[in-house]
Amino acid sequence: MRLATFLAGGTPRLGRVSGDTLIEIDTPGLPREMSAFLAAGPEALAAAARADGPRHELAAVTLCPPVLRPPKILAIGLNYADHIAETKLETPTFPLFFNKQSTSAQGPYAPIHMPRVSEKLDYEGELGFVIGRRCRHVPRERAHEVIAGFCVTNDVSVRDWQFWAQTFTLGKSFDTHCPFGPFIVTPDEAGDPHALALTTRVNGELRQDSNTRHLVFDCYQQIETLTKAFTLEPGDLILTGTPSGVGIGFKPHKYLKVGDKVRVEIEGLGHLENEVIAEPAETDLI
Repeated sequence: MRLATFLAGGTPRLGRVSGDTLIEIDTPGLPREMSAFLAAGPEALAAAARADGPRHELAAVTLCPPVLRPPKILAIGLNYADHIAETKLETPTFPLFFNKQSTSAQGPYAPIHMPRVSEKLDYEGELGFVIGRRCRHVPRERAHEVIAGFCVTNDVSVRDWQFWAQTFTLGKSFDTHCPFGPFIVTPDEAGDPHALALTTRVNGELRQDSNTRHLVFDCYQQIETLTKAFTLEPGDLILTGTPSGVGIGFKPHKYLKVGDKVRVEIEGLGHLENEVIAEPAETDLI
């Protein structure tokens, strides 16, 4: 099943996607927000599969981030061998996790802001997954049980700010810098998450071309490690790392510019397509 959050009449709603049709999930008693919906468990998913609410042409609706405001957005650095090689750094012996602020969440086709404070804007196409149940101390062999589904993500990075702050948090958390979606694809439909082709193109130019089989720490290892430290909750988004071909890896660097269009696609999960725009004046809140 493919689960989506979309706008109808200016209000976010949940839906499931069938071909080119988005079927609204309006079953009485079901939560209308994705995190709460996932927390409702298998019964909610079964009801969603049966839901036959209003139908919309998928191309005619505005898709939002599947989880509008993920409780946590967690990501990992240096998790593909080819990316490690282009950085000329050592392969980590322990996962290098960092967080992106939840306010960085952005829709799958919405614009990415070029920050006013930097021009070193970079892309990182990645496989993401969304947690479906509250969990702690999850062994690797059971980690698949807590994944609600998989999605396409872009760990947009402001490189100078990233390296000024050793935790990476500032450079990874600018508003709009975590496009994800277009859907949450449930594990039964996504198939093996460690055998998916991944590509990133900028203005049609192929920049990243890899496969999730090359992850250093796979999805289940990541869950095992994270839940040794803290609780994961429904709606948490985990980004699993990027392969080689990021802009900083080229000589000279190929940073993004205003007007660039970034397309990240993962086999069976769909694609993101986000245009870089100048940070709008209305972001001023004081």
